[in-house]
Amino acid sequence: MQGEWAGELIGPDVWQTCRELIPAGSVFAFMAEHRQALFPAEMFTDMYPSANGRPSMPPQVLAAALVLQALSGVSDFEAVQQLRCDLRWKAACGLGLYDSAFDPSLLTYFRRRLARSTDPDRIFTRVKEVIAATGVLKGRQRRALDSTVLDDAVATQDTITQLIAAVRGVIRQVPGADQVAAAQCTGHDYTGDPGKPRIAWNDEQAREALVDALVGDAIRLLAHLPRQPLGEQAATAVGLLALVAYQDVEPAEGSDGTDGRWRIARRTAHDRIVSCVDPEARHVHKNRTQRQDGYKAHLAVEPESGIYTAVALRPGTGAGHHEAAVAEQLLNGEDGPVTVLADAAYGTGQARQRLRAAGHTLIVKPPPLRQAVPGGFTVDDFTVDTVAGTVTCPAGHAVVLGRPQVSGARIAQFKKRCTACPLRARCTTATTGRNVNVHLHHDLLAAARRQAATDPAWQADYRRWRPPVERGVAWLVAHGNRRLRYLGAIKNNAWLHTRAAALNLRTLVNLGLTHTDGAWTLAPAVA
Repeated sequence: MQGEWAGELIGPDVWQTCRELIPAGSVFAFMAEHRQALFPAEMFTDMYPSANGRPSMPPQVLAAALVLQALSGVSDFEAVQQLRCDLRWKAACGLGLYDSAFDPSLLTYFRRRLARSTDPDRIFTRVKEVIAATGVLKGRQRRALDSTVLDDAVATQDTITQLIAAVRGVIRQVPGADQVAAAQCTGHDYTGDPGKPRIAWNDEQAREALVDALVGDAIRLLAHLPRQPLGEQAATAVGLLALVAYQDVEPAEGSDGTDGRWRIARRTAHDRIVSCVDPEARHVHKNRTQRQDGYKAHLAVEPESGIYTAVALRPGTGAGHHEAAVAEQLLNGEDGPVTVLADAAYGTGQARQRLRAAGHTLIVKPPPLRQAVPGGFTVDDFTVDTVAGTVTCPAGHAVVLGRPQVSGARIAQFKKRCTACPLRARCTTATTGRNVNVHLHHDLLAAARRQAATDPAWQADYRRWRPPVERGVAWLVAHGNRRLRYLGAIKNNAWLHTRAAALNLRTLVNLGLTHTDGAWTLAPAVA
């Protein structure tokens, strides 16, 4: 059952007796004074449906602790230590001077209750309600979008380690799998040795034999598992083994894949699982030089105030998790059309079409064009008439666009027209002549490129209002918060929302947030 705040303290009231030691204008002082108004008891009623049992720790205390934890970037154990030893934390959470707080596992249970509730991100939602009540965003219709890579909480595993871990997972989770493994799996002691096999790792033949044995074990284990209904964890373990068994290997040279000879593939599989401990973590390429393992955090920030209006954490790969796909979701909670500022990752044709259809004004950098020849012509140097279905090259040759492909794009093939063309050196090196790929949303993208190159007002707005989102990214990952603490997208997405809520609260407090006569207002300090 839900515990209620009775006002009974263990020891002197820290806020009353040590107020002068708590930094004025800080989140600690604000929480000490307005915690009950910020997190009223009825906000958590649905999380404690039973009226029976032992009363819980008051959820207002736990919510306040989660906010301070997210703001400080500390673990559950460190957060409880702060509650026991730091006067600021005690005052903010309403604990008495001699209160030893609670066991760190209580924070885990509280997060679990939040995750299973109707609004897992209710702390972020509540702070958004306070933001709306203050009117701080009234008239501010710009939203800057960006993303950043957050490092996962696990070590990246190589192929050998993943195969062994995945087989062990099936043995643990699937009924009867241990007997199958004992009969079919001979490449490693999966039940007794969780580490790598002891072989001469500098011996190429020994490595190849080990890969053959482990992949063969995985295939035989999957083939001989008893046919039976599987629970969620067992089904996940079987699916993970099936993925891991094939993602990094290929038939050995001269093998057709049926003779049990395998080798490590000379490529990286698309959407590769990097760890069996956190199967949702991925290799993430933010750009061609920056490579990390983890997830992507997507942000929408009001650039004047720095307030996060929406956040989302997604796996690092996949078309559905790309910046352009997430942009619309970040803006779904807006009351009306806004001006969207973003870099080229958000500038795809489909994203532009959807955002414009929703009424938003776009100041989004268009993706750069690729040149077939360095310093040569791009598609913008050709005259493309999508209505008539023709493309005219800089030399004046006109061709008809081909049929739409699966992606919706159409190709103009100039073929023999390029053979004796005086501009060929600036256009193509292909022996068959220049092919021009016309995007499904060519007109939309071409207009965006012209505007970005020629419109001074567009350029001024982009230079002024797009960069502040970088400050939001810097705040988000400060104090070691680029490294995630949890496994899976769901738990880390919940952390991201709590972190954003804590940063928003800090911003509001710095702007003079107060609660007077039942209303949230901003009262900046008088100089």
